[in-house]
Amino acid sequence: MRRLRAECPWTREQTHESLRRYVIEEAYETAEAIDLADSEHLREELGDLLMQVVIHAAIAESDGEGWTTDDVVRGIADKLIHRSPHVFGDVTVSSAAEVDANWQRLKGERKQRRHPLEGIPADLPALMAADKVLGRVDAPVEGDDLGARLLRLVAEARAAGVDPEAELRAATRRHADRA
Repeated sequence: MRRLRAECPWTREQTHESLRRYVIEEAYETAEAIDLADSEHLREELGDLLMQVVIHAAIAESDGEGWTTDDVVRGIADKLIHRSPHVFGDVTVSSAAEVDANWQRLKGERKQRRHPLEGIPADLPALMAADKVLGRVDAPVEGDDLGARLLRLVAEARAAGVDPEAELRAATRRHADRA
């Protein structure tokens, strides 16, 4: 990537901001490959997503932002070790649910959020954002406008243990297939 940044005019001109849309696009293409259960396509899309990580790290390094690909990888390793004390420490768990609960607790301790909604990206798809907000805020949904009714449907899905994003995606695909 360093050579590309040095020798390719297009790559050299890229910034985190100019590549932002590609990170999102590659993440969606990866999700689609998962949905299609296409292992070869998934391998390809994961490579494209990883390329985004590598180019962003190269930009950070060449722009003097103080971190490199090695720092990204070290951060992942440190996070996995810290949040997996049942593997790398002396914590005993008996289920995947306990692992998830520990992970979320440790994540919360490290993040030290000042507000329950802090850390929910503003650019999440609306259903995903609604699901996250409802997971963190225990307050009744007020109003009778369409938005409030949709929010109540997301709450209903959560209560039933259903992923509203996946459910709507599947229903949309079924509808499209019938068209």
